[in-house]
Amino acid sequence: MALLLALLMGVGVWGIFAGIRMYRAEAKLPSDLVLALEVGSTRTGAVDSLVDRMGMRYAPAVLRLMGPKQVAKYRRKIDLAGNPGGLTIDRYAARRAVYGFLGGVGGLVFLLQGNVLMTLLLFAFAAFWTEVGLWSAIRVRKDVIERTLPDFLDVLAVVVSAGLGFRQALDRVASRYEGPWADEIRITLRQMDLGMSRRQAFAELRRRNDSEQVAMFVTALQQGEELGAPIVDTLVSLAKDMRRTDAQNARRKAARAVPKATMMITTFMVPATMLLLGAGLLLGSGTDFGTLTGE
Repeated sequence: MALLLALLMGVGVWGIFAGIRMYRAEAKLPSDLVLALEVGSTRTGAVDSLVDRMGMRYAPAVLRLMGPKQVAKYRRKIDLAGNPGGLTIDRYAARRAVYGFLGGVGGLVFLLQGNVLMTLLLFAFAAFWTEVGLWSAIRVRKDVIERTLPDFLDVLAVVVSAGLGFRQALDRVASRYEGPWADEIRITLRQMDLGMSRRQAFAELRRRNDSEQVAMFVTALQQGEELGAPIVDTLVSLAKDMRRTDAQNARRKAARAVPKATMMITTFMVPATMLLLGAGLLLGSGTDFGTLTGE
């Protein structure tokens, strides 16, 4: 047992030093992996950059194990997250390799020591840590876009009603905004500049964002273009519908939060309060506990 534990710890130490040596060395990587390391290198933290360089050699093996369907699924998730910190599918695979190795080795060490809780925590870290970061980025980005979109549409309607063309109005309003929605509009405009039709560019915008409000925006624009409806009326009506939807969603969240809060109060706060009151009454009664224990 001790020999196996020492062997596992030696493998872990070797892996750390090998990763540091790989990080410092001028290793020859395929061109696509070199590009993956360069993309977003100024936007990611030092720890993530180190992890990427440690695991990039093993990214192709991880992608092969995932299979084409899983690779396509996670590529879609990375798009929905907005490539946080320059994340690409290769960088994602590199992080899965490193976190999987560290969590797996650490979990085995604690398993040999009989610490089941730490074993489960480290195995969960190996399996889900990268997923947690990606899921959180998707959720935050979606919330930011849905909060920005109604105000963006109101300003866009004002600019269009002032006489500016829709394409120029989009460019003008997007330049005044920052964040993921402004980035998405700039990408759409760039695609149109490169020859993509407006309908196809906005269809790509809807594909990149798993948001009901973005889908409403694109659908309304496409239907208005087909039916010849005034774009200003469409934008104003759409902004009102989005605010109404936001209010309904807020009421639903509040309604779901009440039972959760009640359960937490009933489960934890009420018993703790009763114990505190009982202990205070018992201590304040002047009872001689020595007689109760026979001492």
